[in-house]
Amino acid sequence: MSEVVVEPILGEEWMKGYEHEKKSRIEKERVSERVKTRETHARVLDYLPYGHPDDSRPVYQKKPLVQAVGEAKFVLMELSPKKNKIPAMYERIYIGEGEREVIDHVIRRSRYKELTPTAKVELPYVLEIIVKEDEKRFIQAFNEAKPITTRLHTLDLLPGIGKKLMWAILEERRKGEFSDFEDLTKRVKGLHHPEKILAKRIEEEIVEENIKYKMFAP
Repeated sequence: MSEVVVEPILGEEWMKGYEHEKKSRIEKERVSERVKTRETHARVLDYLPYGHPDDSRPVYQKKPLVQAVGEAKFVLMELSPKKNKIPAMYERIYIGEGEREVIDHVIRRSRYKELTPTAKVELPYVLEIIVKEDEKRFIQAFNEAKPITTRLHTLDLLPGIGKKLMWAILEERRKGEFSDFEDLTKRVKGLHHPEKILAKRIEEEIVEENIKYKMFAP
């Protein structure tokens, strides 16, 4: 009788694990390659030694995962770390082709609502780090900003940039492109911490998937 009772229970757990693995494998095949072609490096938002908290499988079936954001297109993703590798918060990790030191493979592309509370809290700080460490790239958001419509300019999309600041930026830009954030803030009075402004805009585009105009996120 014990076999009759125990076998279905084990079978049910096994099927749960099988279905989860199958779903992950299909998702991995469908999106992993797309993510990797866009992103070669990512920043760690959270490390989960026992997998995602929403995973209902038994603990022994769960595997560690990393929630991260790509540096190029700001793609949110779940990554599978190599055995005995525990990435640190904010760590920059390679996820491109070839040998990877920390990450074994990309599990799937993720959405903001699927991030852990920790990952959501850390996201703004990680985005600011990405922006600050690549000033040459992000200063172009101010140098290349253009009108979107007759009434809306790209600079209008940036948090805290009202019409007065927008015209001040455009006026200074006519004299020459901004070389970096320091140059920008020196020449445009009232504009402070452009890295925070850009990071906030990137966060908005990640959080609001159906936002009409995008400057950074896919």
